[in-house]
Formats: sequence, C-alpha cells, structure tokens
Amino acid sequence: MPQSPRETLIEGLRRLADEAGRAIMAHYGKAEASRKADDSPVTVADQAAEAIILAGLAQLDPGTPVVAEESVAKGESPERVGDRFWLVDPLDGTKEFLSQNGEFTVNIALVEHVVPTVGVVLAPALRTAYWSDGTAAWASIQGGAPRAIRARPGVPSALVAAVSRSHLDKDTLRYCAEHRVKETRAAGSSLKFGLVAAGEADVYPRFGRTMEWDTAAGHAVLRAAGGSVCDLQGHELRYGKPGFANPSFIARGRDA
Repeated sequence: MPQSPRETLIEGLRRLADEAGRAIMAHYGKAEASRKADDSPVTVADQAAEAIILAGLAQLDPGTPVVAEESVAKGESPERVGDRFWLVDPLDGTKEFLSQNGEFTVNIALVEHVVPTVGVVLAPALRTAYWSDGTAAWASIQGGAPRAIRARPGVPSALVAAVSRSHLDKDTLRYCAEHRVKETRAAGSSLKFGLVAAGEADVYPRFGRTMEWDTAAGHAVLRAAGGSVCDLQGHELRYGKPGFANPSFIARGRDA
C-alpha cells in the first residue's frame, strides 16, 4: 500500500533528524561553547545540525516558514508564520551536550493552527527517539524496534514526576511536595516529554521561561500519546506567539 503524505513526511523527518544527530555526534566531546546575546551557550554542533535541518525542510516541505533557534538568535526569524510552520531546536540541552551525559536532543515539530502535530525528538547519544504523526506516537529506545506509546493515567498517591536535570528550581520542588510526588526522574532536554508520553512518568512541571522550539516536538509526541501540556491556568500551550516564548507549564499523562 502506498504511503500517505503524512507517513512520507514522518519518514523524511526521521531521516533528517538522524542526519542532524550524526553531525552533532561528530563534535561530541570536542566542541567548545560560545555565548549568545541571551548568555545561553551555543556550539558548532548546534549550528551544523540546524544547517542540515533547514536544508532538509526546504526539500521536504518547500515554502513553509521555519522558526529555528540559532536563526532567531541571529535575527533571521520569519516576519509571519501563518497557520502552518516548523519549529526547530537543532540541539536542545547544550549544557547536557557539553557535560557529555547524553541527554540532549534534536527537536523538529510542525505547528498547524497553533497546535503542534507532527514531531520528532531524537537523542543521538542515547540512540533513542520519540515521534508523532498528529494522531499516534511511537518510540525507539536505545536502538530498539519502534513501538507505539501511550501516556498513562496518573495515580495521585504514586505520582512520578520528570524534572529538569539542569533547571531544577524551588518552584518545581514545591510543586512536587504539594502534589505528593512519590518519585522524581531527572532528565535533560525534551526527553522529559518522552518519559511522560511513554508512561514512564506522570507529570513534568516546568516553571520559568522556555521557548516554543524547546517544547513543540515533545508536546506533539505527548499530545498524540494522549497527554497534554497546559499553562498554570489549565489552557493548552499554543504556538506562534509573539516572541515565541512560553509561560510556565505542566505536562501530564492521560486523565484517569
């Protein structure tokens, strides 16, 4: 049976993420960071991966706007994104990359009518990937065969929270205490969305500023797996906001 256009797109995106991942790994353990205007680190690996992704998206989906982290840092963001656009973080978790703990990802997401639908999250050092086509989600863990994943309904008395390895703050600790979280799992980058989407954690609270390219791919995967990503007022995150900044949010698995 011929592939659907969405299946062809997903296949192309996974190949593109793999190519970007190989470019990143070529610099693993070698790259030194410089500082961007916002004082966040950037390496040649970020830049090499983004160049690959931008070129690939131009072939896979020509004419659709792309908002990519390093391009935005250079003042090259599209003037308008419209109802359909791509969000790219070529190397999410640069601190993890520099510390060589493996917990960094390539994030590519398609946003349609302010909602992330198609998404690919690849952790090249861990040989782990999560992806969605907008209706279902899959994972390949440590090079294993692809399998469908589904978020689980959390049990209030036994909640497992995915928390940031590099950005664990007092607000997150307070949230975990107030919700009687039984166990926390620290992870870098957008891997935390994957843990919730795959039913290995129930909630991922994140306080403070993130950018849309940090969250869109993981959000797409979690949404397709039956979960949600909402602001502190309970409204699902929307994309294409002025400045592309996110509010604090809570990512959750399925409702019981």
